[in-house]
Amino acid sequence: MVKAYLVGGGIGSLAAAAFMIRDGGLPGENITILEAMSVLGGSLDGAGDPVGGYSLRGGRMLTTDNYECTWDLYKSIPSLNNAGKSVFDETVEFNAKHKANSMARLVDCRRARVPVSSMGFSMRDRIELLKLSNTEEDALGASCITDWLSHGFFETEFWYMWATTFAFQPWHSAVEFKRYLHRFMLEFSRIETLAGVKRTVLNQYDSLVMPLQAWLGGQGVRLVRDCKVTDFDHKTEDGKFTVTGIHCLRQNESEVIAVNEGDLVFMQNGSMTDASSLGSMTSPPAKLTKVDSGGWALWEKLAEGRTDFGNPVAFNSCIAQSCWESFTVTLKNPEFFDQMQKFSGNEPGTGGLVTFKDSNWLMSIVLAHQPHFANQPTSVQVFWGYALLPDRIGNFVAKPMAECNGAEILLEICSHLRFDPKTVEFANCIPCRMPYITSMFMPRLQSDRPLPVPPGSRNFAFVSQFVEIADDVVFTVEYSVRAAQMAVYELLGLTREIPPITPHDKSLRVQFEALIKAFK
Repeated sequence: MVKAYLVGGGIGSLAAAAFMIRDGGLPGENITILEAMSVLGGSLDGAGDPVGGYSLRGGRMLTTDNYECTWDLYKSIPSLNNAGKSVFDETVEFNAKHKANSMARLVDCRRARVPVSSMGFSMRDRIELLKLSNTEEDALGASCITDWLSHGFFETEFWYMWATTFAFQPWHSAVEFKRYLHRFMLEFSRIETLAGVKRTVLNQYDSLVMPLQAWLGGQGVRLVRDCKVTDFDHKTEDGKFTVTGIHCLRQNESEVIAVNEGDLVFMQNGSMTDASSLGSMTSPPAKLTKVDSGGWALWEKLAEGRTDFGNPVAFNSCIAQSCWESFTVTLKNPEFFDQMQKFSGNEPGTGGLVTFKDSNWLMSIVLAHQPHFANQPTSVQVFWGYALLPDRIGNFVAKPMAECNGAEILLEICSHLRFDPKTVEFANCIPCRMPYITSMFMPRLQSDRPLPVPPGSRNFAFVSQFVEIADDVVFTVEYSVRAAQMAVYELLGLTREIPPITPHDKSLRVQFEALIKAFK
């Protein structure tokens, strides 16, 4: 009977294991997930407690108009808290009760809510944006967004909203920007209210990772933590690449897992949260690189001399262009939330990102529906935020965000909002530096990303944000889940159709609404 080994315990590997069981009929006990950390979930993390403070490295945007493979999966995964319902069911019900309608999407230096019914485009912006969105990817190549759009575009209301919703920078890939314009064209006409954004009941670790992990465990899947894979044994015969062994390091002891004929190996190549580090109220996060964690090393080793295995250097060679910083704030009195509700007009969980457009750090915060963690008391509130430009001096704190501790970040937030610092008295702000968080947006050629199953691979597949999937967009849960489904179906020879990408950009109605929005 086939055995499967998955290297890395992120959402891609968890999804791949589920697809093998649900659609491939593979017994759960034949599947092993090897994770270097002590917790599964990869970038979809969420941890902490009300005493030491909560921490989220990031938060991923979800929609039910897209994310076809993700919801295909989660229609099969039972909710942990609602008997008889799937994760998909409970998510839809939650969002029916808590609809997004941001009324303070952008805030300026006067603490004024910026009017955002107009995208702020000039005719030049419209022409250039149309040209970029219609240019073939081969022609875009490894160009940057700034190669196609003029300076004024990056001062428009649209750019501030789009860039902070999806975490784009002007120097990022024009191809990825174009893909987003097409994939999320439905969101273009409602970007100012974030009406299309859906949220999980709790943070995405508790709402997506934990139910899937529990289901896999119930199926007998072996979830091996604190196990770092350092190398593969492999051979190439008749032009076919085959993994024959997996080298692991567990409790400082080396072992080799034999991969027998017919067995399968899936690997998460690259990590957007590699070398991330946490700070505290009194210290900034450490400035780590890939040398400190080794998360990229295995892909680099495999790709050497194998062009079909991609080019990791295209993504991990410039921290200055892929780094930003997030922060999670734990509060023990409701005053900050109360004042934000009065200021924004939104109850927590209905507003989405509030972006301080004149912030030197380009900082945004979001107040989710409470509680946001499974173990969060009713007397505690948690909010999250991030800044795209942490290397710049703050408007009120005279140092780069990258050098700030949690207390200084709280001071910057309160100063932008003109809130009395007492509103965050006794708060715990945990900053997080992520040097590769937007590395998948780096300018690249199509050949820099391998296919989920590279040509000539007999038993080996990649599952991550760094594989090539035509027309889909990275930096989404959907991309990892779709890559997992593609890899599993190909290696197992399954004929069940993978849910196709919904072509909203081909809808005349959607195109017409986007056109009207562009001319407002």
